[in-house]
Amino acid sequence: MGAAAGTAVAPIVAKAAGASGGPAATSDPSLPVDVSLDINSATRSLRIDARTTLLDALREHTGLTGSKKGCDHGQCGACTVLINGRRVLSCLTLAVVAQGQRIVTIEGLAEDGELHPMQQAFVDQDAFQCGYCTPGQIMSGIACVREGHAGSDDAIREYMSGNICRCAAYPNIVAAVRQAARAMSDEQKG
Repeated sequence: MGAAAGTAVAPIVAKAAGASGGPAATSDPSLPVDVSLDINSATRSLRIDARTTLLDALREHTGLTGSKKGCDHGQCGACTVLINGRRVLSCLTLAVVAQGQRIVTIEGLAEDGELHPMQQAFVDQDAFQCGYCTPGQIMSGIACVREGHAGSDDAIREYMSGNICRCAAYPNIVAAVRQAARAMSDEQKG
């Protein structure tokens, strides 16, 4: 790793270690750090390389493999999770930065064996073919509705445009988001 990359990671290593500068800020960024993540309402304590992305922490260190590694460049949306209710590309987010925040993955949506309205809508509308992008699509769909961008098909398409589906199930995805928006609205009212 070049000097510039090591320098860029040093403040994050210091933050993860709870340091305010000093020796930890110049320590080797490849040394493991202790990270505590709130994932799906459960605290997970991990010892990881400070450069570990949230996606890799989820998949490789906690066994939550629903979030997919697609492009690993933040261009496909397959890795989308919610952090404090906002959609985030977990392949571009360092795990240490997510400490102290509420992370929700596809595995954390169903409650008491009942699918989240967005998950149910994807089933009802047959909004997936191969299913690889589906977890990221569902997480983005939830955020799209909560952000107030599900008022029209055009708005749904625009605000879901960061999620790519190679199978081209887009019309069904839009229908699923539209259906879930109604159900989520009814849920909030009732």
